[in-house]
Amino acid sequence: MKILYLELGMGAAGDMLSAALTELLPEPGAFIEKLNAVGVPGVRFVKERSVKCGITGTHMRVLVNDAEERSHDHAHPHDHANACLPSAHGEHHHGSMDEIRHIVYDHLQLSDKIKKEIMDVYALLADAESRVHGVPVTDIHFHEVGTMDALADITAVCMLIDALAPDRIVASPVHVGAGHVRCAHGILPVPAPATAELLRGIPSYGGSVTGELCTPTGAALLKYFVTAFGDMPVMAVERIGYGMGKKDFETANCVRAMLGEQETRTQALIELSFNVDDMTAEEIGFATEKLFECGANEVFTVPVGMKKNRPGTLVCVLCERDRRQKLVEAAFRHTTTLGIRENELNRYWLERRIETVDSAFGPVRRKVSYGCRVEKTKLEYDDLARIARENDLPLREVRRIIERET
Repeated sequence: MKILYLELGMGAAGDMLSAALTELLPEPGAFIEKLNAVGVPGVRFVKERSVKCGITGTHMRVLVNDAEERSHDHAHPHDHANACLPSAHGEHHHGSMDEIRHIVYDHLQLSDKIKKEIMDVYALLADAESRVHGVPVTDIHFHEVGTMDALADITAVCMLIDALAPDRIVASPVHVGAGHVRCAHGILPVPAPATAELLRGIPSYGGSVTGELCTPTGAALLKYFVTAFGDMPVMAVERIGYGMGKKDFETANCVRAMLGEQETRTQALIELSFNVDDMTAEEIGFATEKLFECGANEVFTVPVGMKKNRPGTLVCVLCERDRRQKLVEAAFRHTTTLGIRENELNRYWLERRIETVDSAFGPVRRKVSYGCRVEKTKLEYDDLARIARENDLPLREVRRIIERET
């Protein structure tokens, strides 16, 4: 399985992500030529060598009508000319979502898949700004120069993800910076409100670096493409790319991207657990069903001893991060617990496929699990049970006959 891991110790901006991902390609120059031929109005990409704290990487300049956007007082200047503003009711603005959609679908020379991904990322941006300003998405518009700049960054990242085709994208927690940032609305705290909105549910942190390290465009791209946030997974790294920001800090101002292979699939999960000693078996069974309905990956119980020597039950729920809150609420609603513990963990699993084998009883399905240098097979229980009933045979005898034949 191909894994893309993003190190975000100095945040993320669209140009830094595109620069880091470009370095992972076998022929970065050819990709820049392809990028410039896509047709983003007035935009030209220039790939430059950049050195931060002795590390050599790539800085991606985005020129709009041969001029680079004027720098603001933060670490990654691109995004905030792209800040959204509410428009007067009924007015049409260059930079509205309709205008972005027109540019993407009628002007860009891209596949429908990539066009959809670009619009999906823009929809996240517009929705975040809509929430921040308290106006409908239809009343949000983007500044004209910033529109082309952000559209260029989003287009580049979508094209790069498509070209690299990772099976899974994992990222470290996001460093957002500290202090304040100057943008179209005035002076705002870091992270900017739209960035904070986009990072809901995503692990992030501040720090001693004063400045905006994660921009709205960077946050939207992470929210859309990254499947899990946490430590670097076990993987054999094959390529490494460094995407550099403009400013210099004591820490190298870059996004590091690593592409590699992983023999075993992994998934970052949340474990929610709690003890109960005043619920019947029927009530626990009902609660388990409700937890599965709310999106739990696994729910299991363990008998435990509790205070005052009472026998009790430990309930463990495994879920994906974005389902955590819903499951916490369901656990409080459907059980008698007064407190829930939470742990983060990684789950490893083997690839699986179903194949059909011939037997004296006809076709039988068999599950094959493989990866991590092992392969396991198991005949499907439902098929074995059906054959056993039809032939009035013990289940173990049916399994023995079919395994001997296959």
